[in-house]
Amino acid sequence: MLTVDYEKFELRAGDLLLDLGCGFGRHTYEALVRGAHVVSCDMAMPELEAIKKTAPMLIDDGLFDGQLMHTQVQGDGTRLPYPDNTFDKIIASEVLEHIPDDVAAYDEFFRILKPGGMLAATVPATFPEKICWKLSDEYYAPKAEGGHVRIYTENEVRSKLEGAGFDPGLSYKAHALHAPYWWIRCAVGVNNEVDDNWTVMQYHKLLEWDIVSQPWITRTTEKLLNPLLGKSLVVQATKSPLRTEKLSQIREAADASA
Repeated sequence: MLTVDYEKFELRAGDLLLDLGCGFGRHTYEALVRGAHVVSCDMAMPELEAIKKTAPMLIDDGLFDGQLMHTQVQGDGTRLPYPDNTFDKIIASEVLEHIPDDVAAYDEFFRILKPGGMLAATVPATFPEKICWKLSDEYYAPKAEGGHVRIYTENEVRSKLEGAGFDPGLSYKAHALHAPYWWIRCAVGVNNEVDDNWTVMQYHKLLEWDIVSQPWITRTTEKLLNPLLGKSLVVQATKSPLRTEKLSQIREAADASA
């Protein structure tokens, strides 16, 4: 289940991708299949360990080339252990809404992305997220440890990208079928097990069927509903070489006058 559309993201074979907030590897594996080199980064070690175990099995199955560079790194989105201008592409998937100092994260993405490189930032879309917050205060921080600390609007994402030096571009929404699922979970107890509630359990089975089988009826329905109910907002942005040069000149001038 990909949030970022790799055709729109223009991911190419040979690109070096940072998959930040990689989770159990949904974007990582697809990028490897497409011939990209990938650094999978997350705060959670269990997810990184799972990727480390799964990737060799996928190589054995012939799904991607074992010669591709693929590493797993535990890291903080505001302090990433990479030199300037390292990555061709960055995916920050459902990460920024968890970070109190998100401006520092946007700045860090800009720093480690190569000039001309592209970022795909995904965050919970405004409308579905507002309903989740109204239905349950256990869905977000501070009651939810490590939970969401803000509700983004698209304008806010674009403004913060521009503030970091990016040129924001294409945006779209994804996962409309997942929004009602989370509304139900928030209403009946977001921390309960899926099997604790019949409705949640049945809806979860529907989503699993959709992800595995990709039936035309749910795929078509979701595409139609995404503009209104899409659970995730994706905003792509480019590190413009011209803006990068201007920012460097401004910083050099500031350092010289300090």
